[in-house]
Amino acid sequence: MDPEALRKYSALHPKPAGLALQYGTAGFRTKAQQLDHVVFRMGLLAVLRSKAVAATIGVMVTASHNPEEDNGIKLVDPLGEMLHPSWEEYATQLANAEEQELQKVISEICQKAAVNPHKDALVFIGRDTRPSSEKLSQSVIDGILVLGGQYHDYGLVTTPQLHYMVCCQNTQGQYGKATLEGYYEKLSKAFMELIKQSHSSGEGQRHLKIDCANGIGALKLSEMKPYFPQEVLIHIYNDGTKEKLNHLCGADFVKVHQKPPGGLDMKPNERCCSFDGDADRIVYYYKDATGHFHLIDGDKIATLISIFLKELLAKVRQNFRMAVVQTAYANGSSTRYLEETLKVPVHCVKTGVKHLHHKAQEFDVGVYFEANGHGTVLFSKAAETKIRQLVKEEKDDEKREAAKVLENMIDLINQTVGDAISDMLVIEAILALKGLTVQQWDALYTDLPNRLLKVQVADRRVIDTTDAERRAVTPPGLQEKIDALVKKYKWSRAFVRPSGTEDVVRIYAEADTQENADALAHEVSLAVYHLAGGKGAPPQP
Repeated sequence: MDPEALRKYSALHPKPAGLALQYGTAGFRTKAQQLDHVVFRMGLLAVLRSKAVAATIGVMVTASHNPEEDNGIKLVDPLGEMLHPSWEEYATQLANAEEQELQKVISEICQKAAVNPHKDALVFIGRDTRPSSEKLSQSVIDGILVLGGQYHDYGLVTTPQLHYMVCCQNTQGQYGKATLEGYYEKLSKAFMELIKQSHSSGEGQRHLKIDCANGIGALKLSEMKPYFPQEVLIHIYNDGTKEKLNHLCGADFVKVHQKPPGGLDMKPNERCCSFDGDADRIVYYYKDATGHFHLIDGDKIATLISIFLKELLAKVRQNFRMAVVQTAYANGSSTRYLEETLKVPVHCVKTGVKHLHHKAQEFDVGVYFEANGHGTVLFSKAAETKIRQLVKEEKDDEKREAAKVLENMIDLINQTVGDAISDMLVIEAILALKGLTVQQWDALYTDLPNRLLKVQVADRRVIDTTDAERRAVTPPGLQEKIDALVKKYKWSRAFVRPSGTEDVVRIYAEADTQENADALAHEVSLAVYHLAGGKGAPPQP
């Protein structure tokens, strides 16, 4: 490491005085103008991580579903997974170090993490369509070069595409080719193989309207269009040419506000979906004949995929262990349907993709989705090997055909991370193969009415939870109060958890009617306000 070069470049990317940021599940996120020093330093960290694990590391410049003025950065580990938790701490230390301590902090990381300075380093870079992203990714490159790393800049890509490239590179191409063409070819080929067998009823079924949140999803979906046959009719809306990223549109907007996005004209019973700003989340929805809006969120997506995979697994007659992983935010009706009707084991983990991904890795087939539409399916190495072997060698027709469908599903699913494009194609293939309309899919179960609220508190750390965030341990008396309130309503449950990013406590409640869910959420929010140091005026109903 050349201390002089580090000093010189670091001075070009100065840290604003008094700014402290935390590397969380989504990496760093804040106003774009506060990020220059952070992304430069994440270029440095990516080189150290690459040397430590002797593999290619990814750096993605995006703030996902945040407003256009924000930006962010996250690192991608060798198999396309999120950065290892021990390195999240190094990221925070490095981002917040004062200029004169930079050298020392780097040396400390090298020591603690056993970084081999003589190893080569390679970093893959991607960015979303925000106006600030190009300049910020240049700053990342500065950081990489200072520490003698090499880089490949993919330019504009979706977050899941960058995860995919990193995984392809580090599996020596076993997962696929580390190019956009490779991604489009692998997914479109698997998709076409699947829908070949569908006897889809008429034209209408194949039309899909997609709200791309005025983000990167629109660009990449347009690039992928030529890879599909004529009968795949996808219509792109909110493509970024007219409006601002994520403004009144995108998966997050639709899920939070429970209404269709702007910029997309919906006719009754048309199938529609929304991506988020960096295309790693997807939700579906439609309007019925009476004009009523129906949201199909991550829970119902996980259910559809689980039904389909369970049928196939029964046909191949292997003892594969399958499970669905959810968080406490999953609607109670979805959990009940999966456990009681489908007879699939359900596991609940803490909020945050890394917790879901980690748990899903314990099974031969692990389906995980957050209610917000971020999710995927993981197949164990053993299951994948066995399925591919059955396709080649199985004599029994039914078994071999089912294995073939499973093999195409494995190729269509982006197992590194939730991927809106891949998930959309999986859903479209399943609906076509099962001959289901969006209404029939929606009718699998009825969501329990629910309400999300937040209460401002002086310090979010006063709330500590257990049992996958479903029960509060502190402050004393809060959980007892919640238990008593929940007893008042039918089919009800409620939980509270501290936000990961701001001094607010998030409250979730569900019950048999919307009125009861709203009342329960309000009563719980009052309990939080009084017992956990609420700020400002008490919550109003």
